[in-house]
Amino acid sequence: QVQLVESGGGLVQAGGSLRLFCAASGRTFSMYAMGWFRQVSGKRREFVAAISRSGSNTFYGDSLKGRFTISRDNAKNTLFLQMNSLKPEATAVYYCAARGSILGSSEAGLYKYWGQGTQVTVSS
Repeated sequence: QVQLVESGGGLVQAGGSLRLFCAASGRTFSMYAMGWFRQVSGKRREFVAAISRSGSNTFYGDSLKGRFTISRDNAKNTLFLQMNSLKPEATAVYYCAARGSILGSSEAGLYKYWGQGTQVTVSS
């Protein structure tokens, strides 16, 4: 089992940047592919980005590549999401998730472990 705790969310103006963190504990972090998802109240959870166990393979949700960057530090058991040029529609609770696989996935149902989420609010 792995425990995940997100941090780094907050309020930012449109055009600004935020860096989210996901600290992992428990089982070996490097055994898990990781993903970031976001959710607005009343809507389905949306895929943001995913990264392979080694960090060598990444992919992103539509229209996010180029502005969002997912990365990981296996030595520090930490997942990151750098978000630049933020838009108000990025406002959501952001979750990190882990799956016991080599590659990440855009399907939320394929992730076994989830953090509690961190709120990101982008003001216009």
